[in-house]
Amino acid sequence: MLSNNKVAFHTLGCKLNFTETSTIARSFVKNGFQITNFNNKADFYVINTCSVTEKADKKFRNILNRAIKLNPNSIKIVVGCYAQLKPEEISNIPGVDLVLGANEKFNIVDFLADLTSGKKIQFHSCDIQKVNNYVGSFSIDNRTRSFLKIQDGCDYKCSYCTIPLARGISRSDSIKNIKKNISKIESNKVKEIVLTGINIGDYGKGEFGNKNHKNTFYELLNELEIYGNIDRYRISSIEPNLLKNEIIEFIANSDRFVPHFHIPLQSGSNKVLGLMRRRYNRELYRERVNYIHKKIKDACIGVDVIVGFPGETDDDFLETYNFLLDLNIAYLHVFPFSQRDNTHAIKMPNKVPREVKNKRSMMLRVLSEKKRRFFYQSQLNKMKNILFESENKQGYINGYTENYIKVRMPWNPSLSNQIVKGRLQKIDNEGYVRLEV
Repeated sequence: MLSNNKVAFHTLGCKLNFTETSTIARSFVKNGFQITNFNNKADFYVINTCSVTEKADKKFRNILNRAIKLNPNSIKIVVGCYAQLKPEEISNIPGVDLVLGANEKFNIVDFLADLTSGKKIQFHSCDIQKVNNYVGSFSIDNRTRSFLKIQDGCDYKCSYCTIPLARGISRSDSIKNIKKNISKIESNKVKEIVLTGINIGDYGKGEFGNKNHKNTFYELLNELEIYGNIDRYRISSIEPNLLKNEIIEFIANSDRFVPHFHIPLQSGSNKVLGLMRRRYNRELYRERVNYIHKKIKDACIGVDVIVGFPGETDDDFLETYNFLLDLNIAYLHVFPFSQRDNTHAIKMPNKVPREVKNKRSMMLRVLSEKKRRFFYQSQLNKMKNILFESENKQGYINGYTENYIKVRMPWNPSLSNQIVKGRLQKIDNEGYVRLEV
């Protein structure tokens, strides 16, 4: 009997992975397992992996070693993108008992009987090109905010990216099932839902493996605007070529969707964008940013950037730096290029040395801090709605405005999971904004 066994989970990578870990954890609970913290002794440890960068692979090894130390006799299970891409490699790592690919991870409990009967070190990984089913997921680990998966996979062929190899073709949840999941989230008194996926602007493609496009992302937003009682919706990362004017205009007039956009740029050099096989140029990106600010006052815009892509010269990087310097954005997520197996970029010449990538990363991270502070300063003395979180963090309670400004106040449990209207007063020494209520 497996009931009453303790299971612990650790998630690496994107918010999508967190939604899937939460869904997998609920399947364990339904089968009588007790969930415990990953720092505790458990009978089963489940590690949901990422493989976007080499660093993510190394983090997995550290997490696995922690589980082995906590309980050498436990069963260690590996799922996620790394598990799909290199199942045999992972199965040969000492301490790993079970590796499950993209199609198998949601049936994880079904594989446990064989492990407990003494059959060790198994891996089950599907042919990713044949995966066309869709499994919805959402997180409810945080009472304040939930991440809701609406789409999976990607049909783009960016030269540096392994995601299509790890997650398969673009496919989407049905609006009906999304609403069903929202109702479940609502029952947990969650105030904000973040819509997430691999390429959410591509929503509607391959619904449950069906090649027909049944709904667009814009149509989904309109449906959610009038459904249920969720206070706030936030859109996760969306490709600039898929962020249409109608979506921007919709958010400008929405009562629920907040004015916060996260738009991958990756490079401000058209030459490098071409090498990356991205589907837009810098001119289109600037146009998207300008249109957002034209339609939405106080909008927050975040940007992903990759530095040190093969062939990126000093001039190319300065072109990116100056492009971002002039752009009306609020913050950057900066990633040094990490070459991955089975991508086109790994074969490209003119690799950029690590020390150069590190220098360029530091320059953009400094720029990001300046951009963030400038954006925060532009919002001082304005009234905003702050959703406060549930944790006591060193005597403070933290929250976020609708346009993603970090706010904190002295700990007050009555504010937990509440939306409070207040005036942004000043920026403290740690980069938070203090509030006058």
